Parts: sequence; C-alpha cells; structure tokens
Amino acid sequence: MAAVGNGGEVGHARYTFRLRVSSAAHTALLSEWDRCRWVWNQCVAESRAAHEAGEKCGPASLDGKLTGWRASHAWLRDGSSVTQQQIIRDFAKSRAKGLKDIQARLPVRRQAGMPRFKKKDLADPTLHYTRRGFRLKDGRLHLAGGISLTPVWSRELPADPSSVRVYRDSLGHWYASFVIPIVAQPLPQTGAVIGIDWGVRETATTTSDHHDLPHPEHGRKAAGKLAGYQRMMARRKPQRGQAPSKGYRKAKRQAAKVHKKIARQRQDTARKWAKPVVTDFGHLAVEDFRPKFLAKSTLARKAADAAISATKQELINMARKHGRDLRLVHPAHTTMDCGRCGARTKHALPLSERTYTCTACGVVSPRDKNSAHVMLVRAGLNPAGADRGRPYGPPVRRAA
Repeated sequence: MAAVGNGGEVGHARYTFRLRVSSAAHTALLSEWDRCRWVWNQCVAESRAAHEAGEKCGPASLDGKLTGWRASHAWLRDGSSVTQQQIIRDFAKSRAKGLKDIQARLPVRRQAGMPRFKKKDLADPTLHYTRRGFRLKDGRLHLAGGISLTPVWSRELPADPSSVRVYRDSLGHWYASFVIPIVAQPLPQTGAVIGIDWGVRETATTTSDHHDLPHPEHGRKAAGKLAGYQRMMARRKPQRGQAPSKGYRKAKRQAAKVHKKIARQRQDTARKWAKPVVTDFGHLAVEDFRPKFLAKSTLARKAADAAISATKQELINMARKHGRDLRLVHPAHTTMDCGRCGARTKHALPLSERTYTCTACGVVSPRDKNSAHVMLVRAGLNPAGADRGRPYGPPVRRAA
C-alpha cells in the first residue's frame, strides 16, 4: 500500500482473490505465460549483449524490439500486447534493482543481481494486466485474448481496480490480485505514544507490557512435519533428465502446503497484533530493523521464523491506513543507549546479556524494554504525555 496522509489522501492497496479456472482458461493462461516468458528471456539476452558491448538497454529500446518480435512471430501476435509490455516493465525494474545491487558488491560478483532466464518448469506463471487489458462484468474477470475467469469474491471491491496480476502459486492455485485506490480511515486520536523494538526472544517488545508480541514459533511447530516431507522428496529425487515420480510430486506438494500455511500464520499473527497497537496509540516509534546481520548469526533460523520484516511491514500498512504517526528509528546503538538519561555504554552488549544497567544514572531494566524507550527518545516523542510531543507529521518518516 502506498503512503497516505492523515487527511484522507488517496493511496493504493491490493485485494487478492482465489480464481476458479476452467480447463480452456487454464490452457489459455499457460499459453499467454509461455509468450511472456519468451519475451522475458529475449530481454535477458538483449540486456546481456548490450552490457558486454557497453551499450544501454532501457525499456524504450526493448519496447521497440517487442514490435519487431511480434511482427516476425505470428504466434507471439496471438497473445495480448498488454501482458508482453508489462513483463518488459517488470524486467526493467528487476534490472535496475540488480544494477543497484551490483554497485555495492565486489567485481567478482557483478552478475549476482541481474535478471536471469525463466525456465518453464521452475518459474510460476504471472500475468500483469493494466486497465485496458481486463474488465469486470457480471462477477467475472475478462482478460484480453478472450480469457474468462471466475473470482471467489470473499469481499467487495471498494473501487474500480487500476490493474490486476493473475498468478499461480506453488500449489497450483490461481489468484487475481487487484490494485485498488483507497482513502485513509483515520481513527480517533488517543494522544498515547509507544516505542517498539524488534527482537528474537520476543518478536516485538514495546513500552507497553500489554502490547508485546511473543515469538509465535510457527516454523518450529511445523518443522517436524516439513522435515518428513523433505526426506520423502530426497528419497524420490529423480535423476537428471528423468521425469519426477508421482510420489515425488506428492511429497513436494505437501511440503509446499506446509510452507504456505506457515506464511499465512505469520501474516495473520502480524495483522492481529498490529491492529490493537494502531488503535490504542496515535504515535509510534518503530525500530527500522535491518535483518541482514541476524541472517549471519547463530540465531538466523529463529530470527527468520519470527518474520520481523513482514510484521514490521504489516504495522506500517496498518498505520498508513488509519492515519497514525509512525516514525522509523535508525537501529544503530539502540542497545547501548540508556532510555532514561541517554548515556551510552563504552562497549556493545553481547546478545546473551539480557539486562541493561546504566553506569551514569544506575537504572536497571530489561534490555529490550530499554531499547523500546530509546525509540521514543530518538523519535522525539515524550512518553509522559502528548502535550510535549512533536506535532503530527507524515504517517511514516525516518528519525535519526
């Protein structure tokens, strides 16, 4: 969802629905995806050739090449030009992100972030349609090329969608994700403030004892079942060049179901926690968590199971939706500063040290609780009352 202001400014949100796909529509969607995948692979080849020649290869030049490709291939003209143009846009975004990553890496890893070829058996289909490539009529979704699908409407769309992405997940289920312009729904101002620190023992530690989020451990609870399916896959793994057996495909599907259930549990837990936090507090000071350092530590598995980044994103989306003042605080030295007097320890605390003791004022508090109070101080919010806090600002901004 895009950022929205406190005054009811227009933003965007995604509404996703399951699709009922007939056999004819299924064949048509896969054919459309084959054409788009071919266009993507051509873009990869053109981009690599231009990179080796020292030339630029932007979206405009690729659009011109698409015209030539469609003129020389009749089977490509049978598909929608909307999806083929959009996959070029997606390629351009992916390439721009890859070039940005390359600039921050060593020269020996220059190709690590560039787009790669999409293989038929590995890439899941995804088709992007703009407003001129689809329409909704009588509860059905009609796509360019005469493809008609039936969404399972679990709720009504609040406005006309501006685009839709039709995709298939790892279980073979088809979904339609609509982009809808929305208006913020401001909640009554409470004047209360809260500081939030992310961690591993508890996913979120706040300045309010009633709003802490304990580690749900969804991944650990399902680890045994997932390991069993993965062992079944290992025993039935086909040789190179051989088709996978029925038992291998069944085990792979069961493992995918477990992964998807865990992802949904994490999202549901994050949303159920973010809603009361946003409802009860009008100002939020949130640690701008960067999970890269935890991925290299011994706590990598537990940190990944906590899904801190996903929980943080759900909190940001909820704050934007309801017009709350959310301020992202840089995480540097937040475990070394005192939340009461602001003094900084001389040495960084190890992860095993869970109690913070200030050498200046002598305050003793749990390490994560102290960090949550540091968030309030750095964000300019006074936990004693809102009358001394800063005036309302944009829904999300970064604090030094």
